[in-house]
Amino acid sequence: MGFFGDFMSIMKKRAVVLQSMTKEADDVYTFSFEKPADYSWRAGQYALFSITHAKVKPGTKPFSLSSAPAENAIRITTRIGATPSEFKQALLSLKPGMTVRVSGAVGSFGLDKAEPALMIAGGIGITPFRAILKQMVAERIKATQPTQLLYLDSSEVYPFKEELETLAAQASVQLTTVESLDKLELERNAFVQQNKEKGRFLIAGPKPLVDSLASGLQQQGVAKSRMKKDAFFGYL
Repeated sequence: MGFFGDFMSIMKKRAVVLQSMTKEADDVYTFSFEKPADYSWRAGQYALFSITHAKVKPGTKPFSLSSAPAENAIRITTRIGATPSEFKQALLSLKPGMTVRVSGAVGSFGLDKAEPALMIAGGIGITPFRAILKQMVAERIKATQPTQLLYLDSSEVYPFKEELETLAAQASVQLTTVESLDKLELERNAFVQQNKEKGRFLIAGPKPLVDSLASGLQQQGVAKSRMKKDAFFGYL
């Protein structure tokens, strides 16, 4: 979309109505909102969500959209711990029919299906990849080059795991779940050895993890231009 298109998208704010809240795991929740007729996005993008029914600081946070455009609903999935921030407390207090404000979606995080690709998700960083795979299946698109999704979850909960297994099989994507950085690095190294110069590398998750993995790829000779990052700033 480019800078100007992203800027115009962020400037346009819409009220969206909560349809449902689903608990995906002990501390992982999905919030599903009605999609306005004029709202569109690409799988992998994020949007800004603002609380309107309570005064909280900060009142606006970015979230990757966990739903694909083909699903016709705006969904975000987030981890909410035992001592959530004011913003996430306000999310939990939402009831069906209540509204939040959304602006965007923006960003270039997405899969180029014409090249080999390694997607790496750390924890709740799985959300943009869930949207990408869902859209691929909806459009009946299969990866024609080696494409792998590495899903790291040290707690071994793996939200969306069963659904992702089905989607990955239908999209010809190899899904590998790992519970440690050591195992992730083994899988990553094997992919890099085969696809360092021609592959695309997408990383989503907590910012320290994303930065560390990107640095590791650079040390292996992967150019910055072949990476895309989606860093999540905390789970409170």
